[in-house]
Amino acid sequence: MLSTRTTLHMVSRMGFRSYCQRRLFHQMARRCHGGIGHKPNLLQIAGLHTDLPSDTSPGPVDCDRVKDHQRHIPVMAEEVMEHLQPKDNQIYIDMTFGGGGHTKEILARAPDAKVICVDRDPSAIKIAKELANRYSPGQVMTCHSKFSLIHTILPELGVMPGTVDGVLFDAGASSMQFDEGERGFALSVDGPLDMRMDQSCDNNEPTAADVVNSFDEQELGLIIKKYSGEKNAMKIAHAIVESRSAFGQISRTQQLADIIASAFPDVLQYSKKDKLRRSTHIATQTFMALRIFVNNELNELNNGLEVAHYYLRPGGCCVALTFQSLEDRIVKRHFHDIDLDAKPNLSLRQMRYKQASTTELEQIIYKQWTPISKRILIPSSSECERNPRARSAKLRAAVKSL
Repeated sequence: MLSTRTTLHMVSRMGFRSYCQRRLFHQMARRCHGGIGHKPNLLQIAGLHTDLPSDTSPGPVDCDRVKDHQRHIPVMAEEVMEHLQPKDNQIYIDMTFGGGGHTKEILARAPDAKVICVDRDPSAIKIAKELANRYSPGQVMTCHSKFSLIHTILPELGVMPGTVDGVLFDAGASSMQFDEGERGFALSVDGPLDMRMDQSCDNNEPTAADVVNSFDEQELGLIIKKYSGEKNAMKIAHAIVESRSAFGQISRTQQLADIIASAFPDVLQYSKKDKLRRSTHIATQTFMALRIFVNNELNELNNGLEVAHYYLRPGGCCVALTFQSLEDRIVKRHFHDIDLDAKPNLSLRQMRYKQASTTELEQIIYKQWTPISKRILIPSSSECERNPRARSAKLRAAVKSL
């Protein structure tokens, strides 16, 4: 293995023409002075192809930790059940099974209900199959699919349009995906820069590493800005492009986080606060934007809501939990029958001064959904203390119009 002095000498010979490159090199040098524990991080950032000690590898998955998250606390479970009101012999679709917390709540309240567990993550489907083994055949069924393809699979499971009593969405990534370093979702655990929810061998969709290593500065800035609202999107995109041109491919989550942090003074790297007033890393929003883009989450959520309306019976309930403003906006526009591409809708008072066509008037009168409440529900402070990952949750619910 190369020594710290040799590594820094090799890196310094590359040349540093930009502020981001000079600052990143400065951070690497300072970390090396901090102790030998930072050497692997230095080599990864620099992109040098050297052999690392075996103890620096990510290591195997902690099975006990994964099992713990199979028993994870479902977000706003009581509020979700109050809206779904599960009953025996009815059909429910959990469109985002994850660790199965909400499905277990449905079956606890209605032991003879039928539940279809949908998820694009093979790990979640494995958990769903284990749950299905505890019930009679055909009562709990699994569906490994994303929302845009589920309409081709549900008929094979015997689920016909207009027959479902309740549908549940729990948008975003699951706790298991964040906690498993090799999935590449989290800042707190180093791992390959993947971020795909479906990492099965037959999934050839691009990873987050493909995105950050292939897109130009303008495209990266647009993705970060559009999907996270990050004010410094172009600055972050510039740092990514400068770093990959100087040091080579970006392949690890911690590597990307360090590159993003290098574009900001140290005092700003943990200056942002979450809703619990806890410090968050400056790269958090960028990671979220990449995850949403890689998994096409917003388009999939839109498709899922269309599928939910198609399969729900008249009077059937749809409950959606969202954790980000763009997700909530899509759910809100569906439940209030607002065109997703339209500008903010006009009030009835404003419509008096607009010559509306017959078609527009019919659209105003006929609604596909009837919202159960005009206001969103948020978790209580006590729930946020028990389960901090519930802090950003917003719940909306609506029934399919008769």
